[in-house]
Amino acid sequence: MVKNILLTAGLLIAVAPASTPVDELRGFTTESAKAERDWETKFRAMPSPDSLRSYMRRLSARPHHVGSPYDRDNAEWILAKFKSFGLDAHIETFDVLFPTPLERVVELVAPTKFVATLQEPAVPGDPTSGQKSEQLPTYNAYSIDGDVTAPLVYVNYGVPADYERLERMGISVKGAIVIARYFGSWRGIKPKVAAEHGAIGCLIYSDPRDDGYTQGDVYPQGPWRPREGAQRGSVMEMEVYPGDPLTPGVGATKDAKRLPIAQAPTLTKIPVLPISYSDAQPLLAAIGGPVAPEEWRGGLGITYHVGPGPARVHLRVKFDWSLKTLRDVIARIPGSAAPDEWVIRGNHHDAWVNGAEDPISGQVPLLEEARAYGELLKQGWKPRRTIIYAAWDGEEPALLGSTEWVEAHADELSHKAVAYLNTDSNGRGYLGMAGSHSLQRFINDVARDIDDPETRLTVWKRAQLRAVADAATADRRNEIRGEHDLRIGALGSGSDYSPFLQHLGIASLNLEYGGEDGGGIYHSIYDDFAWYTRFSDTSFVYGRALAQTVGTAVMRLADAEVVPYEFTSFGATVGRYGKEVEKLLQDAQAETAERNRQIDDGVFAATADPRERSVAPTRRDPPPHLDFAPLQNAIDAVTRAADRYETAFTRAQATGTAFAQPSAAALNATLIRTERALLLGEGLPRRPWFHHAIYAPGFYTGYGVKTLPGVREAIEQRNWKEAEAQIALAATAVSAEAEVLNRAAGQLEQLAP
Repeated sequence: MVKNILLTAGLLIAVAPASTPVDELRGFTTESAKAERDWETKFRAMPSPDSLRSYMRRLSARPHHVGSPYDRDNAEWILAKFKSFGLDAHIETFDVLFPTPLERVVELVAPTKFVATLQEPAVPGDPTSGQKSEQLPTYNAYSIDGDVTAPLVYVNYGVPADYERLERMGISVKGAIVIARYFGSWRGIKPKVAAEHGAIGCLIYSDPRDDGYTQGDVYPQGPWRPREGAQRGSVMEMEVYPGDPLTPGVGATKDAKRLPIAQAPTLTKIPVLPISYSDAQPLLAAIGGPVAPEEWRGGLGITYHVGPGPARVHLRVKFDWSLKTLRDVIARIPGSAAPDEWVIRGNHHDAWVNGAEDPISGQVPLLEEARAYGELLKQGWKPRRTIIYAAWDGEEPALLGSTEWVEAHADELSHKAVAYLNTDSNGRGYLGMAGSHSLQRFINDVARDIDDPETRLTVWKRAQLRAVADAATADRRNEIRGEHDLRIGALGSGSDYSPFLQHLGIASLNLEYGGEDGGGIYHSIYDDFAWYTRFSDTSFVYGRALAQTVGTAVMRLADAEVVPYEFTSFGATVGRYGKEVEKLLQDAQAETAERNRQIDDGVFAATADPRERSVAPTRRDPPPHLDFAPLQNAIDAVTRAADRYETAFTRAQATGTAFAQPSAAALNATLIRTERALLLGEGLPRRPWFHHAIYAPGFYTGYGVKTLPGVREAIEQRNWKEAEAQIALAATAVSAEAEVLNRAAGQLEQLAP
């Protein structure tokens, strides 16, 4: 589901103390580190590009959406593979609401007639693009049924700022159907915001400026989206909660209590359909009214107007709302010393259609990792902790398989899970890293041990050089060169890490390679083996690199005597987030003061764009003072606790034997609680499923992360009373983290007095 984590990771650089010496591994004794490096070297030699290619050919050979025959075949094939590798494996099933379309109509009824085709044609030379009988048609899952006819209004990307612009132009979407282009936010935000402004229907199209011929040659000549290509995808309000809409907070087992469909809060409020830019062009060309602002104009050969009218559109959608069975494939390698501490690794196997890039390019490295582990087990390797490998089903519609599994196993996971490592798709290029900042040092150290298959640099060094090249100033370039660790991005949503991190507080990572294989086949029938082997990781060497990267990380987490979290990076990161929300308030105060001054001086009336003079701006009450002292004090406390822990950890690691002591088990039990300490008992405002105080998807960004989300979004929405309350709650969570870290530091100090 998630597209290009490199964009969220940012590949910036963090200030951090030096990591452990090259001959040591964080959390290992000297002796066990040597053995671990030997096993890791053997592991990294095993993944095979030829195996990855053969797995992808098999898994992407036919469409395999949730509930389809080939989705079941793939689950059973993956299960057989796990077992052939010597792993204990089984399938867990859940019954989930997954609507599929029965009727889809989009037609221009005035001032002229046009009927949208709503079809993606097969491409000569692409053998799987013509599997029409098995393909899901182009649609947006979890749109409600609807049959509406109304004037059409163009709303750019359909985000809140676009509606503010329309309001200044005196244009309302009340009673209208809106047409928005993809990008600018997660797709589910577009119908949500449209409904909030009174629209009765929503169309989402792929504009070639963002996703087509403006970017490069279109498929099959190039990798970009062709005229008739359309992006399927869920529009469920996953920023409220992901997973089965009918069983929030509990696993969707056969006997689970379910909400009536009409009461499911995460379904859209208006009907929605995606369309291609071929179908969108006649609709957009028929819109009159003011010419769209320059930055709203796309790549079609028309003048973009905003409307409303004279274009009127008829939109009709009807769905089959039955439950479908999804199949999670779960494999387990039992831990030899700490079987009740779990390291979990996952990637989903379902797709909107054939899904070679999304998700199979991430699934096939997972299989190679499992195969390599099977070989290591035969040679005598025994992981200290239990390793769980999961091939999730139902990720594309709403993170269904992972969410239902996490909710069904919540008690076990809360007590046992050390970390969750996720992938979703993979391509050619640079390593993208995002996740819990307690794992920032750890994953940087892993990246230093992986060779880039094309440059023969380490993947860490290549990512650093890219950051240097992309730096805007000479000062920034020098800063990057002088810092030790790449700063990993924070996680919002869009993939299977969300229930682990944001619901249960399990430290998580999301990893992939990419950045050199752009293309526009996302969620289309053209995301298949033919496209991938022509335009992406054609030799599967970056698939091999992903297997080496994630597999090494899983082994290292599973084998370390002491869980290799590091918290000074976390303290510095949360400190930065704290400064950001304070500045957000300062900016709101300055913006309000300047706005009111310009209104009082008549500046708006004299300088406004002629299209925006019809609605006069009104004065705003200035934002009040907010007391950030509790949060500042909590950040200071967690920073001091992180420093104390790191000092004690360094001393204990230097002893060479401290981590091998039996009392290290009690330390690990404390460390597992560190991410849990950051959970808010009541969850975030208006979405209690999300408990993490530091990371959440944005209420109006969807995939995009909001850090310190309760505080940040309250300020953005100018809800000052809520902002004050959320500052206190965030401070409590960060203070709880400091308490756990001080407890862990005390345990370490006893291990190495």
